Amino acid sequence: MIKTVCPKDYDEALHVGHYFRTGNPVVMDLSALPDSKARQFVDFAAGLVFGRGGDMDRLSHKVFLLMPRGMAKPPPQESA
Repeated sequence: MIKTVCPKDYDEALHVGHYFRTGNPVVMDLSALPDSKARQFVDFAAGLVFGRGGDMDRLSHKVFLLMPRGMAKPPPQESA
């Protein structure tokens, strides 16, 4: 199961961390946040995936996929 999180403030980082630590890939959609808050989430997620041996990919502007250790990366999408 892939969990999608669309946080409205930094307090919701707890949810991102919880789902990721339980082994679920997380799509983190930061499009509702201003750039300064979105950067905080990206920094948090980078530390989370590094510390847990996972990976993070940008899917689009302000949308990221966090993958726990051992999950295969999705194939790159072709541009239209």
